[in-house]
Amino acid sequence: QVQLVESGGGLVQTGGSLRLSCTASGRTFSNYAMGWFRQAPGKDREFVAAVRWTGGNSYYADAVKGRFTISRDNAKNTVYLQMNSLKPEDTAVYYCAVNDRVRYYSDYFQGYDYWGQGTQVTVSS
Repeated sequence: QVQLVESGGGLVQTGGSLRLSCTASGRTFSNYAMGWFRQAPGKDREFVAAVRWTGGNSYYADAVKGRFTISRDNAKNTVYLQMNSLKPEDTAVYYCAVNDRVRYYSDYFQGYDYWGQGTQVTVSS
């Protein structure tokens, strides 16, 4: 069993910043990725960013490139999402997720096995 706990969401004005954190506990994996997804009201969940735990390769959705940065702290088993220059369209529930076996490039964008409860990010205009 893997448990993911997100934190750091909140209300911020356009152009502001937030830093989301996600700490994993339970099972550990030798080759896995942690990612961030978001879901806005009335929309499907969409990929935001992901990082390979070993090596730190990172990937971003086009909508957040240049504004968001994903990173991880191996010792703390925590992944972060630094969100800068926030826009109202970034408003969503943000979810942390783990893909416990990444073999291909596409695995960073799909096939996630464990999910956190989500944290609300609201960007006011």
